[in-house]
Amino acid sequence: MVIKPPRKNKNPPFLSNEFIIQNHGDIVSCVAMVFVLGLMFQATSPIASVFIILQHAITTAESDQKKADYVVQYTNGALDWAAIFFYSLIAIVVHVILQEYALDKANRKLHLSKTRNSKFNEYGQLLLFALFSVAWGLHILFRDDSFTGLSSLWANYPEDHTKLSFRLKFYFIIQIAYWLHTFPELYFQKVKREEMPARITYACIHLVYITAAYLLSLTRLGLVLLVLHYLSEGTLHASRLLHFAELTKQSQQGFKTYNIMFVGLRLVSLIIAIITLVFGFGSLPAQGIDIATGNFNSAIVRYACLVAVCALQAYMMWNFLTFHLRKRRERRAEIAAAQKKKQQLAKAAKKAAKKGSDDEVALLPEVDQNTRRRR
Repeated sequence: MVIKPPRKNKNPPFLSNEFIIQNHGDIVSCVAMVFVLGLMFQATSPIASVFIILQHAITTAESDQKKADYVVQYTNGALDWAAIFFYSLIAIVVHVILQEYALDKANRKLHLSKTRNSKFNEYGQLLLFALFSVAWGLHILFRDDSFTGLSSLWANYPEDHTKLSFRLKFYFIIQIAYWLHTFPELYFQKVKREEMPARITYACIHLVYITAAYLLSLTRLGLVLLVLHYLSEGTLHASRLLHFAELTKQSQQGFKTYNIMFVGLRLVSLIIAIITLVFGFGSLPAQGIDIATGNFNSAIVRYACLVAVCALQAYMMWNFLTFHLRKRRERRAEIAAAQKKKQQLAKAAKKAAKKGSDDEVALLPEVDQNTRRRR
């Protein structure tokens, strides 16, 4: 009688690292549901509403001869970090859903390696968020009454800029929450150590600039620059996904489009930032720093923001140029190696042909002698 060995339990131990990684979507969704259920009870509703509902609301009345309309606007404040924490949990849950129902299915069809699989998942998530941010940002630009032209980026600062519409404030809350959620995702997605510095740097740059625009009441300028930035980044990530899918012709067209868009949008971003920060805010009568009213229109702050924007554009342009120069050197090296190999093969063929002709000439006397003997 053959005794079968006991089957190994494939389920990891409870609350182990592997258990948390495999079930982090369910765990985080349960934590988020605690806050949602808190709204249903009177005792916990005030606390739960701080995390779910946007805080620091201001109600103003706009009256005319027939009726009075009440407009709800928002300012920034300390309670916003509670909402950022909650929506970072939602971002983790959405990340898991997109990964399981969209990206994993695409990976099974493409049969990618582990390295390419990790890159495919990263670029897929970034592409979806870039498309979402561009569509939502354009919706705010066209639907929000505060955006009427280029001068609206600095007009009536700080009175109108400290009062945000629901769409605009929620947009920045989601932006900050998304880039915060990328840090725990490094653990949940088992990102390799050599890939972590690049991802952390990428997330920190977005987080610092978006948070600075939100706290300094520069949300209008920040929104325009973010839409332009995500437009070029979305094109890049889409081209990378086409490359992984082995759609060479489409990916090459996408990369060419990105190269043109990148240079053009960097230049447009610089022009908008210079016009707004130097000429726009510089011409306003309200100069100085007043934290109570949200006024940061001082020369130091303006030029510090301008230097930060220019430094970021220069950093991205430097990476862009170094990448293409490295690729050009690699192509030249490959072409030179191919030509050298071709020349070596040609020389070897000539030597072989010459050696073969010499052997034939050496065999001719022997052939003549054999024929004479037979005669």
